[in-house]
Amino acid sequence: MDAIDLYLTELEQVIHQISRDEVRAVADALMEAWHGRRQIFIIGNGGSAATASHMMNDINKFTRVEGKPRFRAIALTDNVPWMTAVGNDQGYNDIFVEPLMSLLEPGDLILAISASGNSPNIVKAIEYGQAHGARIIGFCGRPGGKLAQMADLKVIIPSDRIGQQEDGHMILDHVLSFALLERVRGA
Repeated sequence: MDAIDLYLTELEQVIHQISRDEVRAVADALMEAWHGRRQIFIIGNGGSAATASHMMNDINKFTRVEGKPRFRAIALTDNVPWMTAVGNDQGYNDIFVEPLMSLLEPGDLILAISASGNSPNIVKAIEYGQAHGARIIGFCGRPGGKLAQMADLKVIIPSDRIGQQEDGHMILDHVLSFALLERVRGA
């Protein structure tokens, strides 16, 4: 078996091991946010930042149904001037907590994507969110780190390979967007 077969075979096994119940619980929470007209903040670093941006796009665009309210999702990874100003003037650990201080309302949802689950800027944002009445969803790699321990709901991608963890997070984006579209249509 070469590296390509190995990676893809392992990824197939990882996908089969993702907890469908955990994914359904996240879909339920996202629908609760939709029904309550709550804001959904999505955060992540590196590849997870790209997934956060992609997920914001999919939740907002893919789930549109004529005559129905829209989701209210924002990827805090997308305001590069604000991120770099905060990172430069205060420190990188504050890049997500600062916009939350301006925008977060009790009952809003923070969806944090982190392979390790231990990124200091993610943990700080989650601590702030918890202290201010946000519901926390974590997408993590195995074993999940602090994020998995702190989150109200979590989906852990059961792989030790960061690439497969990130693949799994992107799959969660697409699965959830598809499920949310069906649920909005039926609402």
